[in-house]
Amino acid sequence: MAETSMPGVAAAAQRAGNYRWVICGLLFAATAINYVDRQMLGVLKGTLHDEIGWTEIGYSNVVFWFQTAYAIGYLGFGKLIDRIGARFGYAIAFVIWTIAHIAHGGVHSVTQFAMVRFGLGVGESGNFPAGVKAVTEWFPAKERALAIGIFNAGANVGAIVTPLLVPLLVALYGWRMAFVITGVASLVWVVAWVAIYRHPTQSTRVSASELAYIESDPADPVEPVGWFSLLRLRETWAFALGKFFIDPIWWMYIFWLPDFLGKRYGLDLKTFGPPLVAVYLLSDVGSVLGGWASSRMIKNGRTVNFARKTTMLVCAIFVTPIFFAQYVDNLWLAVLIIGTAAAAHQAFSAIVYTLPSDLFPRSAVGSVIGIGGTVGAVGGMFFSLYIGQILDKVGTYTPIFIVAGCAYFVALAAVHFLSPHLARADQR
Repeated sequence: MAETSMPGVAAAAQRAGNYRWVICGLLFAATAINYVDRQMLGVLKGTLHDEIGWTEIGYSNVVFWFQTAYAIGYLGFGKLIDRIGARFGYAIAFVIWTIAHIAHGGVHSVTQFAMVRFGLGVGESGNFPAGVKAVTEWFPAKERALAIGIFNAGANVGAIVTPLLVPLLVALYGWRMAFVITGVASLVWVVAWVAIYRHPTQSTRVSASELAYIESDPADPVEPVGWFSLLRLRETWAFALGKFFIDPIWWMYIFWLPDFLGKRYGLDLKTFGPPLVAVYLLSDVGSVLGGWASSRMIKNGRTVNFARKTTMLVCAIFVTPIFFAQYVDNLWLAVLIIGTAAAAHQAFSAIVYTLPSDLFPRSAVGSVIGIGGTVGAVGGMFFSLYIGQILDKVGTYTPIFIVAGCAYFVALAAVHFLSPHLARADQR
């Protein structure tokens, strides 16, 4: 996909305003909320272990059911959002996951936790299909990787806020009310989203010059594309297998990093906040930097294929020091190693999320994201069970970190094999 040569339109868009970045800001906020709700279980793992009495395998099973629902919901929401649009599709997903999040405050057993986590997984699965769909509608191809990198950075902000906010709420009100308070407060977002979001052609806040810039790419076909047609395409599987290999590693950070810090360095609910914040601050930088680097290369005349895959290769290299994290005695050196790996993951992930808009028309992006998200969640399900077994029987994170260090090279190889040139999918 060559960059469209429209310097006059781009300059006019800059003069007229940048309302599309307001939409990106809303996506950033929703993703931050999504990850606060998601990560609270990992932060409270030790507290809930004492009260609920779950084992390592029991905890991994709770995570497994969340990911099962995420896999199912991703597929459904991808198709739903292509059908009804990002505005209402996102709102539906947000309300579902918020209700399930609040319901955590009323559970009393491992089974009940698995049930409410299942509901949370269904709702949260709509976040990225809707977000990427919105980016595809509001940004030209040359800016999509950066926009996705920015809103994807909301995941890290959510992960930063959680270990700072949740211990305070637990100390003041108990862990049950912590779920209720964070859930109710987040409903402000869905009101703002429904009030503000429109397709750019229907928004009164977008100038004619900015709309021309947004639509500066070649016209896409508008006919809906069926799942079975998409499943036959190598390009669909390039994205899906990329997700399959890397998504489980991010799940590991979200659900087990507090546990690793507790077991390896003796941290607890009151003390692992600063190290977690440092890890996710680094990953925030990676998310934005990865999208920026890829977009910058395209603007400098490199092909999309070169820009995306070069960025992915550099990210894969930066992950590899995590092999040694288990053996580092200094807490902050371990935080630097893990934070660098998490930053590389987020940069890699931002590029992977951009691939559907590179390879498919806008009418198919939500469905492709849904398929890939489902495949990624299935990978996460298996990896969660693997982690539970390793920690229960081996008692060390070394085998887990070895898998984490290799996954990105495998993902890049799968993307390159299935789409050597990142050419648009031939849907005939």
